[in-house]
Order: sequence, then structure tokens, then C-alpha cells
Amino acid sequence: MNCAEQFCISLLNNCKNLKSLKQIHAHATKIGLDSDPFVAGKLILHCAVNLSDALHYARQLLRHNPDPDAFMYNALIRGLSDSDSPENSISVFNTMIKNSTTLPDSFSFAFTLKAVANLRCFRAGSQLHCQALSRGFNIHLFVATTLISMYAECGYVLFSKKVFDEIPDPNVVTWNAMVTAFIRVNDIVGAESVFDLMPGKGLDSFNLMIAGYTKIGELEKARRVFMEMPIRDEVSWSTIIVGCAHSGHFDKAFGFFRELQCVGMRPNEASLTGVLSACAQAGALEFAKILHGLIEKVGLVWIAPVNNALIDTYSKCGSMDMARLVFERMLGKKNIVTWTSMIAGLAMQGYGEEAISLFHEMEESRIKPDGIAFIIILYACSHAGLVEQGCEIFDKMTKVYGIEPAIEHYGCMVDLYSRAGQLQKAYDFVVHMSTPPNAIIWRTLLGACSFFGDVKLAEQVKERLSKTDPNNCSDHVLLSNIYAVAGKWKDVAKTRMSMAELKMKKSPGWSMIEVDKVMYRFVAGEKQNNVIAEAQKKLKEIILKLRVEAGYIPQVGSVLHDIEEEEKEDAVITHSEKLAVAFGMARLCEGSIIRIVKNLRVCKDCHTIMKLISEVYRLEIVLRDRSRFHTFKNGICSCRDYW
Repeated sequence: MNCAEQFCISLLNNCKNLKSLKQIHAHATKIGLDSDPFVAGKLILHCAVNLSDALHYARQLLRHNPDPDAFMYNALIRGLSDSDSPENSISVFNTMIKNSTTLPDSFSFAFTLKAVANLRCFRAGSQLHCQALSRGFNIHLFVATTLISMYAECGYVLFSKKVFDEIPDPNVVTWNAMVTAFIRVNDIVGAESVFDLMPGKGLDSFNLMIAGYTKIGELEKARRVFMEMPIRDEVSWSTIIVGCAHSGHFDKAFGFFRELQCVGMRPNEASLTGVLSACAQAGALEFAKILHGLIEKVGLVWIAPVNNALIDTYSKCGSMDMARLVFERMLGKKNIVTWTSMIAGLAMQGYGEEAISLFHEMEESRIKPDGIAFIIILYACSHAGLVEQGCEIFDKMTKVYGIEPAIEHYGCMVDLYSRAGQLQKAYDFVVHMSTPPNAIIWRTLLGACSFFGDVKLAEQVKERLSKTDPNNCSDHVLLSNIYAVAGKWKDVAKTRMSMAELKMKKSPGWSMIEVDKVMYRFVAGEKQNNVIAEAQKKLKEIILKLRVEAGYIPQVGSVLHDIEEEEKEDAVITHSEKLAVAFGMARLCEGSIIRIVKNLRVCKDCHTIMKLISEVYRLEIVLRDRSRFHTFKNGICSCRDYW
């Protein structure tokens, strides 16, 4: 390489934008290096791979080159394969094939196969496989490994295995690709068989199996592989932590994170966001605060995804003050996720007006709202009863931003009308939707019929649901609930018999509370233990006091059994959130805020009893159910009985 070439390449290595690259190109042209294959190839590579907005310029460079070589073609194919239009990679590859002076090499096939994998186009992939076979590249390790991944992405894992079996001497990357292929189609047995036969397993191999097991909820097997590892890296720890969090095993996620610290490992972005996700789902506020301090201590406070996870965690733990603090103190630029996380937090708490105000502030900050942002702001309007504002925002989404409504946006509008009690308007909206309504849309309306006791409309909606999703347990439960409230016990019995015939089981309700940094889970009707006995004893004491001092009478209308009134009262009194609150009152210091997380929507009786407890005992209770936050204080709920 001569001095002029070295100078051009050094300029390219420091080039950060297209404007600078054009200047370098002009300089190369001026001194006659634009036709130099090495410099021309590096120019195309930098445009296609290193700059985010220069693919079009890379195509121009290749098009105007009088004699492009394989490196130049491969550079453009590689860049296009990772772009929003990977099909253009195939077009460039075909142009290369037609140019008889330039023959494709292993990189040409591998990069084009990657594009096909991103497109999940089996036909194009099999055609490329045939071409690779005719040119002798099918057993080339790089090409064969990409073929394995391509077939798996297209859903043909047996073809992946056939390619793998034909490789004479696969390396560890190829073995890992085969394990990944089985995991991608949820064939953990196939992944296990390949993993067991693999010689010289590396860190990546173990990490892949941990990820595969956690993906399907096999945490015990994931833990066993983790414990068998000769050494563990950051990926190992973050994979097991994230897997536990995503599987709902929050205590295990916390345990692995504590162990990570005990062995002297430094938490990274992935492990922190994973354990924060567990905190968010479990409502573990105190642990979240400890993690926040750790994040500041290790100097990761400037990383946007970590801050976004903190905002989400504080919001879901019911601490909007801390969420706002993180939001306002963020170093660097706030991205769309940052804004929507904060808006979502306000929406969950029922602060509809504040959410709309922040949405407008985001617009003024020149952050263009996307489809997800509109889902969240419509959700905020729905949970605050802001029907008029929600309709205006829905119109704005299409008319101002040109975003076509997805099924989720329609769902928000149905929810908006439904929560406001405008059930007929919601039904009419669904019937006239331009997109065919799915089961979730109808289920939203059925839930509203249950809440407002509209039996007639509920039967119409259930008939629609029976055509789209006939075997969903929750629909039968909702309809049973509506019949029970109306006293139609024969219809209740018929619905429950139908559930029995279809072998349906209702998902058990559970509630969680954090006491002294330990998470306790309560499930109605679970086996007796010391914790449950303690909660039940305290709950009996609370119920007695509420009956005497506040005139509490259990609301048993929704109990799905034609049984004696006393039995109905026992059924509703032992709901999991009541047990969790009672346990918190027994264990927490006087004046502590009781924070509960529930997996289902809170029932009317539990909602009433929380208000009474907050008034009689002068407590603040923060309950997050499946739908939203409820903050009970002085006998009033923040939702204003609108949930």
C-alpha cells in the first residue's frame, strides 16, 4: 500500500458521516484512486456497513465502478442484508452472478443467505443452496453455518440438520449454530442431543443451552447447566437472570444477581435490566432502590436502556416520584422509549391529564411518536375516563402522523368506550372497524359487560367470541360471573359444565408483597403454612373490626356458586390480595406503605375492603392489578372507582 492509499484509508477509519465520506471520495477521485480496487472497496464497505444512512451512496459507488470485484459486491450485499430491505441483497447477488467477470465467493453466499434468513424466504434460500452446491460451497464452514441458520429461521430445522450432517469437520461455531437452530423452533430435545455430542464445548455453547431452557421455562435444567459450567462470563449470568425474570421466577432472578455480586462479577447492562424487570413485575421497590444505588456506583447511569428500565421499574412499583427523578436527571438524550416509559407509568397510575401533557412535551422535543406511543397514550385516556381526548388523539394519529391503526389501537378505543360505560358505542365501533376484530377486542368488551352487568350484550359478544376463540377459559369465567351477578344459576351451571367438558381450568389469582426485602406470594386456597396462617389470623381480626366500625358487608354477587351466603362470604374474604395486605399489616412497621402486586383484576369486594382498611387503620395501600394502579388513602382510591 502506497502513501496515498494509506492516507485515504486513515481518513476512512475516522469518518463518522456521509458528508465526510463524500469529501474523502472527492479527494480519492482527484488523485486518481477512485478506480483503485482496494480504496474503492473500502469506500463501499464503509458506506454499507459503518454508516447508518449511506447505503444508497454505496450502491451508487458500485454502479459507477467500471470493474467491481467480489469484495465490492460482498460489501454492499453485507450492508443490505442487515438493512430494512434485505431483499436488495438478493438483487445485488443476482447482478453479480450475471457479471461473468466476477465470480461469487463464500462471503457472497453467506451474506446473501443472511438476507434470506432475515426475510424468512425458504424458496430463495433453497435456490441459493442449489447454487452453492453447484459451485462447491455447500460444505464451506462459513456458508454451511449460514445455511443452518437460514433454514431454521424459515422453520425447516430438519434441513438445517441435513446440512450439518454433511459437513465433514464442523467447528464449534457450526455446532452452536445447530444448537441455536433447534432452540429457535423450540425443539429443546434436538438441542440437547447436539449439545451432548459436541466436542470441546465453549462458553457460548453453555450460554446457548441456558437461553434455550429459560425460553421454554425449564429453569431447573437451565440452573443445572449453569452450575456445570467450568467458567462463567457476563453473558452466562445475564442469561440466567433475564430467563428467570421473564419466566416469572423473581426470587430466583434476585438470588442469581446477589450471587453474581458475591463472586466478584461486575453487573453489566443486560444483568441489570434483567433484574430490574424482575423488580418491576414483582413490585419489589426496596430492592429496586438498592439496584439504583448500585447503578450510580458502577457508573452505568448514563446508559439509556438502564435508565429506561429504572423508569419502568419505579413506575410499576408505584413510585412515580422516583420515576420522575430518573427521567429528569437522565444524562444524554432521551429516546422514544424513555418518553413512552414515563408516559406509561403515568397512565398506569391513572394520571391521564399528566400523561397527555407529557405526550405533547415529547412532540415539542421533536421526538416523533410511533405506534407504541399512541397505544400508551390511548391507554392513559382509557384509564382516566378521557373519552373526548382519546378520540382526538386517535384521529391525530392517522391524520397528522399518517399511522394506520393496528388492532392494538382499535382495542384501546374499545376499552376507552367500555370503561366509560358506553357499551353500545363500543359494540358499534367494533362492528364498523376496518380491520376484522380479534378475540382480544371482543374479550375487552365482554369484560366491560361483566363489570356493568349487561347480560344481553354479553351474550351477543360471547357468541362472536365463540367463533374466533371458542376454547378460552377466561371468556367462560366472565360469562359465568355475569350470570352469577344476575342470579341466573342455571346459566352459571351450564357455562361451568361447558368448561368441565373442555377441560378448562381458571388461572389461579396470586398476590405478592415485599417485606424486609423478601417477596411473599399468596394464592387463594393454597396449602396451609406458617405465613398463610399468620395472614389469615390477622385478616380475621381486620374483617371483624371493619364489620363493627365501618359496617363492612362482603360483596358476594360475583361468587360463581349457588351456595349459602356464609360460604360465599368465606370464598370472597380469602382472596389473595386480602391475605397479602393482612400479612403486610402484621409484619411491616406502623406507618409503612403496603405495596401489593396482583396478577388478575381486583374484584369489587377487595377494592371496597382496601378503601375501608385505609380509612379505619389510617394506612396507605398501593395495589397494582393486571389493569392499573390503585392507591388507597383515607377511604378513597386514586382510580375514583373507575377501573
